[in-house]
Amino acid sequence: TDKEGHNFSIFWVLVSVILGAVAMLCKEQGITILGLNAVFDALVINKLNVLELIQKLLHKDKSLENAGLLRKGLLFRITLLMSGGASILYIRWRIMGTGPPAFTEVDNPASFADSLFVRAINYNYYYSLNAWLLLCPWWLCFDWSMGCIPLIKSVSDWRIIALAALWFCLIGLICQALCSEDSHKRRILTLGLGFLIIPFLPASNLFFRVGFVIAERVIYLPSIGYCILFTYGFSLLSKQAKKKKILAVAVLGILMINVMRCALRSSQWRSEEQLFRSALSVCPLNAKVHYNVGKNLADKGNQSAAIKYYREAVRLNPKYVHAMNNLGNILKERNELQEAEELLSLAVQIQPDFAAAWMNLGIVQNSLRRFEEAEQSYWTAIKHRKKYPDCYYNLGRLYADLNRHIDALNAWRNATVLKPEHSLAWNNMIILLDNTGNLAQAEAVGREALGLIPNDHSLMFSLANVLGKSQKYKESEALFLKAIKANPNAASYHGNLAVLYHRWGNLDLAKKHYEVSLKLDPMAPGTKENYNLLRRKLEQLQKKGG
Repeated sequence: TDKEGHNFSIFWVLVSVILGAVAMLCKEQGITILGLNAVFDALVINKLNVLELIQKLLHKDKSLENAGLLRKGLLFRITLLMSGGASILYIRWRIMGTGPPAFTEVDNPASFADSLFVRAINYNYYYSLNAWLLLCPWWLCFDWSMGCIPLIKSVSDWRIIALAALWFCLIGLICQALCSEDSHKRRILTLGLGFLIIPFLPASNLFFRVGFVIAERVIYLPSIGYCILFTYGFSLLSKQAKKKKILAVAVLGILMINVMRCALRSSQWRSEEQLFRSALSVCPLNAKVHYNVGKNLADKGNQSAAIKYYREAVRLNPKYVHAMNNLGNILKERNELQEAEELLSLAVQIQPDFAAAWMNLGIVQNSLRRFEEAEQSYWTAIKHRKKYPDCYYNLGRLYADLNRHIDALNAWRNATVLKPEHSLAWNNMIILLDNTGNLAQAEAVGREALGLIPNDHSLMFSLANVLGKSQKYKESEALFLKAIKANPNAASYHGNLAVLYHRWGNLDLAKKHYEVSLKLDPMAPGTKENYNLLRRKLEQLQKKGG
């Protein structure tokens, strides 16, 4: 019955709203699916005559029933879709804190232009580039910001041609969609244009500033409209063309080229290195592309190559603080402290709340033995990032260098409170307490640390040293052996276990582990001397026995 059909359609509209909400939680663009559903309902299910509807609205004709707007509950369903969409947007707005995200000029330079003309002309140029990517997806890049597309600032820029071409095509299609005498053609073109334009609206900068110049993901949904228009255009051509085989071969060729491009792009997404390097040829002016290539190389240990790309990133964007910070870090590790300090100082000058740069600046200043400045930099980093265990760890190292043992222990304790698995902070606490003769406290800290990080061989080693000095030989031996099992190639582990056996009087095992230690590291400090003492003792025992 009509009532059952009406209820059934309402059910699916509500399902559509719920699925649209789920889609929006994945990506904001998902909300536009409700607009597509409304267009599909009007043009395909209800076969709405858009031209007739516009004419009646322009002439203020109240007989909209004949235009098909109220037929089969269309107006009700569209109202339901729009209400659902508005509710979802309101909830999203509340979740976001009733304000849009904050973007910077490098994310979307055109939106920060002072001139309305420059903003409008560049937005339209971005639309034309998106349209070109649909037609010819050859220039693909993971990031189009940071100077990838220089702004058009005057009408003499040749790129204006792209805008003219885009609007020439769009206006032509819109005229055909509204004014064609063929109602079927009007419906297909309107559907195609609707599916092309509606999903792109959130990325258009018309309603709010977006955080990108071009994002290839935003043309996934519009590609539905593109495919509709392309297919319809092919069908019209095939009706008029005399050599249909040539046309079919051309379309198959386009299809195969796009399949190959898809396969190539998918392979590039398999690894960060391929993805980042593929962007160098598309966006050579993009500082973020060079930064990411440099970071990938640095992560793989290729510091020399990473420096080259980080320098280029800073050259392209002199305010790129993250590139400065990473470059400063590498230079610090290579002991090029003067330049590292200059870069990190500039980074915190540009962005005063950049906590990581403040900490790294403190490390460099500490290495340059400018301890007061280093301490100030560490505390500034902590001021801007309250929960910063690594900074407390480095602050503790600074205090240890200055023999401020209580301050060092407090700093390391703060690091372990904020990050209980901070192995280095635990280790330094144990070693400092051991070196200052607080063996009972060192043992307590070591046991606490191993309770939290039971498989850390460096903690086992440090606690084993403390237990050995406390003459708890059996327990110390067990921890040394466990540490050696986890890391068998550490010369110091074998060397210190040998010292334990030496003290304990187990001279044969001491000799064995001294030899293993010297084999792993012939230059190990103290090991050779201890080994020679042991050998002399063994020789004396043999003489007495003889």
